[in-house]
Amino acid sequence: MGHTLFEKIWETHAAAQTAGGSTLIAIDRVFLHERTGAAALKRMAEMGRAVLDPARVFAVMDHIVDTRPGRGDSTLMQGGEGFITETRAACKAAGITLFDVNDRDQGIVHVISPEQGIVLPGVTLVAPDSHTCTQGAFGALAWGIGSSEAEHAMVTGTLRLEKPKTMRVTFDGKLQSGVTAKDMILTLIAAHGAGGGAGHVVEFAGEAVRAMDMEARMTLCNMATEFSAMTGLIAPDAKTYEYLAGRTYAPPHFDDPYWSTLKSDEDAAFDQEIVIDAGAIAPMVSWGTSPEHTIPVDGTVPNGPARAHEYTGLVAGVALAGTPIDVAFIGSCTNSRISDLRRAARLLNGRTIAPSIKKAMVVPGSLSVKRQAEAEGLDKVFIAAGFEWRMSGCSLCFFAGGEGFPEGSRTISSTNRNFEGRQGPGIKTHIASPETVAASALAGAIADPRDYMRQEEAAA
Repeated sequence: MGHTLFEKIWETHAAAQTAGGSTLIAIDRVFLHERTGAAALKRMAEMGRAVLDPARVFAVMDHIVDTRPGRGDSTLMQGGEGFITETRAACKAAGITLFDVNDRDQGIVHVISPEQGIVLPGVTLVAPDSHTCTQGAFGALAWGIGSSEAEHAMVTGTLRLEKPKTMRVTFDGKLQSGVTAKDMILTLIAAHGAGGGAGHVVEFAGEAVRAMDMEARMTLCNMATEFSAMTGLIAPDAKTYEYLAGRTYAPPHFDDPYWSTLKSDEDAAFDQEIVIDAGAIAPMVSWGTSPEHTIPVDGTVPNGPARAHEYTGLVAGVALAGTPIDVAFIGSCTNSRISDLRRAARLLNGRTIAPSIKKAMVVPGSLSVKRQAEAEGLDKVFIAAGFEWRMSGCSLCFFAGGEGFPEGSRTISSTNRNFEGRQGPGIKTHIASPETVAASALAGAIADPRDYMRQEEAAA
């Protein structure tokens, strides 16, 4: 019987079996950020332990950096400056590469790692962030870990793991116009639950996945953690290697025979299989307090958990579209790449957001994305429409005790989580694609982006 892509990477990296039956897995890359990086490196130094191979460890300032123009080390989080200055000092002492606050390559870890060619097909990569699974889009085994695990990986080059089960999610057919990778992953989670992938590595496959560019694949893999999977991954192909060619840390050529093995064999068996009709997927919007509380934008609110209805103030049976919103946010490691910004800007071009919108923000995923967007004039489109144009960082994907939206606001957001208080005290978050965020900002209420696309087509 053949092997899955995950099994091939696992077996290649299995260093030893422990007495308890778990496996020591060799770790190729470790990525840190300022929320936990300094603490991990300081504890290692206090115990007299050094980074085994500094060339394989990277760090970035992204989680609590100020995204307002003209930023420095100061943050809007109380005590946040200390995280930044201590991480900088600890990285210098350890000899590891740091993408600092205003480094030209700074950005969200899961955006800049692919941009720099740090993640590569077939590698193992870990970071103290649950959305590390984003990088599985490159055929890597990438997952989130805790701070103490990061220390172990840096010191020993290994981590002890129980082997997860395997799942393949196949998206058959072609997506409709206006439907994106964000809608695909939300459809999966809504249909099979936020715990549907627990204990599994999920491989995404099928015609719709093969048709995606690399940035869309990253969006798909990003929310594997919202499905409770250990990680998500996609078999690398020509698009993968074309994307990585010429990147700073990527090899000059991908001609090693190993690269050609990085796919699931035709006779590989998965522990679980899910098949979804891609052509039936519509733009999706969450209505409750979990990513599984998601429905098509033109659907009606279902009868869900009482607490979710209480928190969001939405009653079962009412149409979701037309629900007034106060705030629009485009950003996060899920949807802040150049293709995301291009699609949102296309919808906003020549239009302005509704006067009822209290705040609208665009936060590029990296300074590289920001420069490219500005070279294309996208920043001018967003600003003319009524959005703030920011520096790169995680920003208000989550509330870190600093900057926030007006308390109790209803937000349409291209982020990945709609938990209670995720974006601030009492904030009601509706997660959706960048296009749906843009359309909703224009309407002042949750709106279907396809309506604006039809207007464009009619005027053409």
